[in-house]
Amino acid sequence: MSIKDLKAYWGFSRSPFSKELAPSMLFASRAHSEAVARISWCIEEGALGLFTGEVGSGKSVAARAAVAGLDGSRHTVVYLANPAVGARGMYAQIVSALGGTPRFHKAALIPQAMAALAAQEAEWGRRVVVVLDEAQGMDEALEELRLLMAADMDSKAAFSCLIIGQPLLRRRVRLGAYVALNQRIALRYVLEGMAKDETGAYIAHHLKIAGRTDTIFADAAVEVVHQVSRGLPRAVNNLATQALVAAYAEKKSVVDEASARMAAAEVDAE
Repeated sequence: MSIKDLKAYWGFSRSPFSKELAPSMLFASRAHSEAVARISWCIEEGALGLFTGEVGSGKSVAARAAVAGLDGSRHTVVYLANPAVGARGMYAQIVSALGGTPRFHKAALIPQAMAALAAQEAEWGRRVVVVLDEAQGMDEALEELRLLMAADMDSKAAFSCLIIGQPLLRRRVRLGAYVALNQRIALRYVLEGMAKDETGAYIAHHLKIAGRTDTIFADAAVEVVHQVSRGLPRAVNNLATQALVAAYAEKKSVVDEASARMAAAEVDAE
């Protein structure tokens, strides 16, 4: 079976649960909408925000949606998603993203990054938004982030910063080593899974994007998907796709409870 066969069988114009969706096509669950609103506030206020949630809860998706709505002539986004780069890598990527050539020695690189951040707003009227994704693995970079945030003592920071990661990150920033950074966090938000009615609406939304507005998933199938996924969008995507495959294999016209349970068993076996 190919993706083409599956799409043809269900009458889809595109894969319904693909992650390649434009921000305008995303399902606005309560948690997603609140996360986007809080991220937008952090960006507008030049604040430091901490956004955490389980794997697959939609943290990066919410950040992408918020950033997509920014005026490109007034904002510069620096997206850092590799926890292995360390502090020097963080400084270097900021300098590179702002059009500079990173200096070799870290002692010279730190003030270069600070100056580049300050110049964006002071000289060009552009707000820099630094996004640290998967930040639960950024030990050294997190320790030194406070240096950038404190460049002008207690005045307004020269950039906005979003720290995004798994629940471990929320606990880590409370440790003594990060006390200065923790004190600078202006807003914290935890993304929870979707409620059961939202899971059903989420599935229907994605099917509609793919060209089907009628009911394909039985209520009992939605219930299974919700229970197993705990309402986490990525898990819902995987289970719903597997359920479609299971129903297709048995030539069913709807995804019923049996198909959903078969999908759950397949996912658990992976």
